[in-house]
Order: sequence, then C-alpha cells, then structure tokens
Amino acid sequence: MSAILSVEGLVKRFAGVEAIAGLDFAVQRGECFGLLGPNGAGKSTTLKSVLGLLEPDAGRIRLLGFEIPAQAREARARVGVVPQADALDPDFTVAENLIVFGRYFGLSRATIEARLDALLDFAGLAHKREAKIHEISGGMRRRLTLARALVNDPEVLFLDEPTTGLDPQARHLIWERLRQLLAGGKTIVLTTHFMEEAERLCTRLAIIDHGRRIAMDTPAALVASRIEPHVVEASGDGVHRWAREQAPALAARVELVGETAFAYCASPEQAGVAAASATGFAALRVLQRPANLEDVFLELTGRELRD
Repeated sequence: MSAILSVEGLVKRFAGVEAIAGLDFAVQRGECFGLLGPNGAGKSTTLKSVLGLLEPDAGRIRLLGFEIPAQAREARARVGVVPQADALDPDFTVAENLIVFGRYFGLSRATIEARLDALLDFAGLAHKREAKIHEISGGMRRRLTLARALVNDPEVLFLDEPTTGLDPQARHLIWERLRQLLAGGKTIVLTTHFMEEAERLCTRLAIIDHGRRIAMDTPAALVASRIEPHVVEASGDGVHRWAREQAPALAARVELVGETAFAYCASPEQAGVAAASATGFAALRVLQRPANLEDVFLELTGRELRD
C-alpha cells in the first residue's frame, strides 16, 4: 500500500536549534495517524512543514504525490486543516463562514451551497445556520471549524489538538464525527495531548520528543510492548511509606510522583496483592487498573513539566 503522506529525514532548525531532528513516518490512505509528544516536541513544526508553511532544512516530504514545499499549493487544495485556534470570522454567520472559506478553494457559490446542508448537519449546527459566531458556544465553534475543513471535500484531514478546551459531551461528539469520516474513507493526521483520544481514534501513532521519533505502532501494541500490563495507583497520607517499604517487594516497578505512587505489575494477581497491601493504610486511596497509553507516554517522555 502506497503512503498518502511520507516524511523522510525531516530536519528543521530555529536559531541553530533542531526542532525536528531527522523525523521519519508514513501515513496510509484511510487511517488515523497520531502524532503525540510533550510541549515543544516538534508536533506543530512537523505539521507546518508537511503543509508547506515552513521550509525544512533537510529531508523529503510527499503529500498526495506532491513534493513539499515545492508543490505545497497543489497539495493544500486537496486537504483540510483544523488548527488549534478556530479563527472563524465574527462578522459572518455560521453558514457564511463556510461559504467564504469555500471560495478560497475556488469553489463556486452554487457548489458550496449544495454542500452546505450536509456540512451543517454533520456539525450538528443546522439550527444555528444564521447565528453569528459570538452567539454559539465553544463546542459549536469547534464543530464549525471541523465542518469548514471539509468544505473542499479533502482527501486528508489534519487536526491539531481538535478537542482541547471542550467539555466531555462536545469531545465525544467530535470523536463520533471523526469516526464517520474514517468510515467514509478519509485519512486523518491528528496531534493531541489526550491519550484517551489517541487510543480511541488512531490506527497507528508516533510518539516524538525533542524532534525525534521514539516509538511508533498501534496504541494496543505500544501498551503491550512498552509497559507492565497492570497498574496500582495509591495516593494520600502514608503513600511515601507504602511506596518505600511495601510496594517494591510486590510490584515489578514503582514510581513516586508527588503524593501518588504508581506500582506497575506483571500480572493481575501481582496487582491484586499490591492493591491489598495499600488498602492496609486506611488513609490511602487505591485504584487498580489496566495499563494505558498515558502510562507508555509518561514512561517514554518523563513526568517533568514542559514549558
């Protein structure tokens, strides 16, 4: 299967510092491919380079058969982009925002208006067709931005943290809409800080840090190969003593982060014993759960804050 997007040896420097340091990945048609990483890892720089908005210092990018950045204009005509900021025009109504944006792609007004009802229905905004942007909620604005990215019927959709700042209801609605797009054959490239979002949506993902790819696989395969399968979390008074005196003998690995201890266990039986020992401390709050993508992400990139 040929890649719809291929990135080979991508390098981008700012003031002599490598923001991207030899990045490689490929995206197949019809998949949702995730780019995960801490703040400053190079995710947004990678997206800007792929879209031809930044010229790389080295490497090769091909998007939909076009060489980037030389043929970026041709490629961008066949993609949709949902940026971190909505950037909707406050002077226009919901419908007018879609019409004006479609005109940027050279689409006729008749063509755009023929797509309008379907786009508004997709975004759940048919009842807000004539509303001004200040009259709709943040979740509605985000859904409108997604609909706007589809106005040219793109083959590839680039989503840069599409659900940041949304409440759970709005987030789940956008996830459902993205699943519909994937079922319809669209290709999605997604950056996100929500590990649950990546696990739910991504066919495959790459974790990058300091501009380098440090892991790439399906979410399930990364969890299975990179982390112990069971986790006991304990927090509260006495957690330091439990993590120091009991947990190390009961778990494969223990991490103490602030007032929370994470005991990583190789089996459910081992996790059960570790959890039982923690419940012996009356003030501890204890959670026993399967390992997830967030555990993998923190194991690979560390728990320290990134500014």
